[in-house]
Amino acid sequence: MKRVGWTSVVLIAVMIVCQSWGFYGHRRINRMAVFTLPPEMVGFYKRNIEFVTAHAVDPDKRRYASKNEAPRHYIDIDHYAKGGENPFEVMPRYWYDAVEKFTEDTLQAYGIVPWHVARMTNWLTKAFESRNVNRILSTSADIGHYIADAHVPLHTTENYNGQLTNQKGIHGLWESRILELTADEYDYLVGRAEYIDKPIHAIWDVVEESHSYLDSVLLTEKDVTAKIPSDQKYAFETRGKRTVRQYSQQFALAYTNRMGDMVEERMRKAIVMVGSIWFTAWVNAGQPDLDAIGEVDEEQLAREQKEAEDAYQKKEIKGRSHDD
Repeated sequence: MKRVGWTSVVLIAVMIVCQSWGFYGHRRINRMAVFTLPPEMVGFYKRNIEFVTAHAVDPDKRRYASKNEAPRHYIDIDHYAKGGENPFEVMPRYWYDAVEKFTEDTLQAYGIVPWHVARMTNWLTKAFESRNVNRILSTSADIGHYIADAHVPLHTTENYNGQLTNQKGIHGLWESRILELTADEYDYLVGRAEYIDKPIHAIWDVVEESHSYLDSVLLTEKDVTAKIPSDQKYAFETRGKRTVRQYSQQFALAYTNRMGDMVEERMRKAIVMVGSIWFTAWVNAGQPDLDAIGEVDEEQLAREQKEAEDAYQKKEIKGRSHDD
């Protein structure tokens, strides 16, 4: 690879994809979730698989248009742990109980992903009930994004980018760089979607499981950093018209090898959960015939999403960014 000097490149200290799981990861999760669905649903979703795949990243694009979007992607659950308390025992699982205990402003400040997934499950149920194909598909795509986010350990902590432990950049390493190098090798045969009786509890269980991996995510990075020479931790690569400095393949692969199959398993579980929430909303709506409700109106959706798309093109993110 051609050597480049610090002053001759557009330098990005570490290439961090601000979008959680990266665009690639979110699209792959939504796409593979289609194949978990029962026969009564899979035909409809296969016909629209390109839509739910492409629009899996819409919530991240909306982060450039609205400051209210970012909290829907995470919950800093460790903020609520005082004096060694278990934050999952401290935090009520139901929204109004949590608001009463901590206030809505506090919840919004530290993230609301589990409650937002539960709320969107109700929205998807209503979309199925009304046979509104645009709402079914756009809500399906969106909810897949938030469910995927909840499966990421770094979406459950105030130390979301390692900024509190001198590990800044770990967010993009875990969610994007590792996927870039290894995702084609993953096993995406994840089984069938299942009905979820209480989605709010299911998504909280996901968050709790994700958080349980946090120490491993952080400590493993520190250990690998200690073993690889500092001049080998990063590398320059050409991306389009830019030359960027990012984690080297050597470092990223050493890191994922030390973690085992953690990233793959979180991705596999996200796929099943997305399919299961789609299936649950459909069942709760009375199992409408999806072969008789028409096709998505792309032009209408494009008009609805224009503000977010325009803001995304300007690349001025609002609210918290994962590379802060």
